[in-house]
Amino acid sequence: MKIRPLRMLVPRGLKRWLPQSLFARTLLIIVLPVAIMQGVVTWIFFDQHWQTVTSGLSDGLAGDVAWIAQTHEANPGPANLARLAERAEKTLSLSVKLVPGKTVPERRPSALFAPEDRALNAALERRLDAPFWVDNRSYNSWIGIRVLASDGVLKIYAPRERAFATSAPIFILWMAVATLLLTAIAILFIRNQVRAIERLAAAADAFGRGIEGPEPFKPYGAREVRQAAQAFLSMKARIQRHIEQRTVLLASVSHDLRTPLTRLKLEMALAEPSDRTEAIKRDLAEMEHMIDEYLEFARGEGGEAVEFTDVAGLLTLICDDARRAGATVELAVDAGLTGEVRPNALKRAVDNLVANAAGHADRVRVTGSRPSAGGLEIAVDDDGPGIPADKHEEAFKPFSRLDDSRNQNRKGVGLGLAIARDVARGHGGEVFLSRSTLGGLKAVIRLPG
Repeated sequence: MKIRPLRMLVPRGLKRWLPQSLFARTLLIIVLPVAIMQGVVTWIFFDQHWQTVTSGLSDGLAGDVAWIAQTHEANPGPANLARLAERAEKTLSLSVKLVPGKTVPERRPSALFAPEDRALNAALERRLDAPFWVDNRSYNSWIGIRVLASDGVLKIYAPRERAFATSAPIFILWMAVATLLLTAIAILFIRNQVRAIERLAAAADAFGRGIEGPEPFKPYGAREVRQAAQAFLSMKARIQRHIEQRTVLLASVSHDLRTPLTRLKLEMALAEPSDRTEAIKRDLAEMEHMIDEYLEFARGEGGEAVEFTDVAGLLTLICDDARRAGATVELAVDAGLTGEVRPNALKRAVDNLVANAAGHADRVRVTGSRPSAGGLEIAVDDDGPGIPADKHEEAFKPFSRLDDSRNQNRKGVGLGLAIARDVARGHGGEVFLSRSTLGGLKAVIRLPG
């Protein structure tokens, strides 16, 4: 027989009300079965033990009341009543008093929510032939029973424990205390285990954003959590080695290629000017630009630390540099816009987006703001040909040049958007592409915090 997953057994409407955190779910798994068990035990206790004991006590008290009423009816004189009251006080712990000329109410009080009253009333109905009235509310430790006699009303007062099992409140109290104690212990231990997972998640998030905490992360907690933490640390070390090797390799390649390029540039400078030498100089400049871009992509955000940065000033500097390079750039940034970022890495990302936009469009607009949802948002719009929506993801691939409409910038090698996304993800954010209100492409960098 095929076993259905647990998530398929839970109604979809109920899932919205279930807790989402691991701490709350674990606590629910532990506390809910115990609470159900204690509820069942309490129900069984009331349904069997407590009601059985209460019925037995009520039946015994009803028998004593019936004996007193019958004995008084057999000889209703004052002397016999005095002897009867004395015997009832000494042997039965009952107080007996005759009120002449009185009667009992015709209707007894409702006992819908008082099972002890129902038990006592039922027992008295079986034992007595005369009308009676039970008062279980006027006294804390006593029960008043009125029985109609030929010469008035017999008022019989009995201790409450003669009719009811008084251990029920104590039993409920102990059950409640046990539940609270168990819940407190469960919260203490579950909180300790969940904290280890939270620290692992925080360390993984910090590593993904390139942030090193003040103290190195150390695995602790349950065995499975420690295994996951050790696997994370091993993965972190491998990724760091890979990044270092990639950066060192491309830095070495860049350094080795710069030497012959420098010699070629020197020879071209000493050569006789001609159309051919000018073409060679342009090729050399393009090769040098490509080497710089390869190295920049490999370096990523490097080891730069996160610091409090004047983002508005940074965007102003980027736009000024672009204008000096001949681009038409508009800037609209919130005054005093700041954030916790890596300034050099963020500058490199926005520089690439602005350079891409300027290379494919006549007009570029840079905006910086802090959305209502929080975080930091930097947008670069242009009025160029844009990129089709079905090719947005392909545009982020390194060395992707797409179609000819986006290939007007001959110096580019298809790394601008890849570098921007690498930097944004290093901050824990992302880069999104969409249609610009200017008619071209809109690239948005969204960063948390």
